[in-house]
Amino acid sequence: MSLKKTYAVFGLGRYGTSVARELAASGAEVLAVDIDEERVNDASATIPYCKCADVTDPEAIRQLGISNMDVVIISMATNLEASVMATMLCKEAGVKTVIAKCSSQMNCKILEKVGADRALFPESESGIRLAKNLVSSGFVDILDISKDVSMVELEVRPEWENKNLLTLNLRKKYSINIVAVIESDKVIVNIDPEKPLKKNMRLIVIADTEGLKKLKK
Repeated sequence: MSLKKTYAVFGLGRYGTSVARELAASGAEVLAVDIDEERVNDASATIPYCKCADVTDPEAIRQLGISNMDVVIISMATNLEASVMATMLCKEAGVKTVIAKCSSQMNCKILEKVGADRALFPESESGIRLAKNLVSSGFVDILDISKDVSMVELEVRPEWENKNLLTLNLRKKYSINIVAVIESDKVIVNIDPEKPLKKNMRLIVIADTEGLKKLKK
């Protein structure tokens, strides 16, 4: 499950701190890093593992053990040079997934060119939302409707394949409401409960906090 993955967050501004805090609160193992000692000290109150280091330094990357991380989130959008260097060093260290925060479309293209697996604008995705998506097993996307209710885009799990919604009875098992099915990028709202689910399908569901917890198990 995703909770077993290890994460590192580079840059402890507002966005990076929110990502790291949400990951830690979700039970994930996360290392938060910033070159500013004051920021590191402030973050250490809510994030268990914080380090002060220059992530553009290959030796610092080695000492931090970044090669052991599954995902690195680079949150230094105001410093493109540092973001580029950190991205390259992480990929060279063997990090499977590098997510970089950008300040412009051009910067996103540059970061993707040097190895970022995903580049994003903080305006379009909050740090908390990103963290929730990272630690939610099988979730493609999460959109909070209210404090306790979310709309979730969910992959069809292997054990659901070739079975229909009527047989699976996901509403009873997980306390969720299925509002649409996505197949070949087509959103279907008039759902046929007797149609078998396929591997390439995704489900759009509405779930409360308890429902999300059941889905993560």
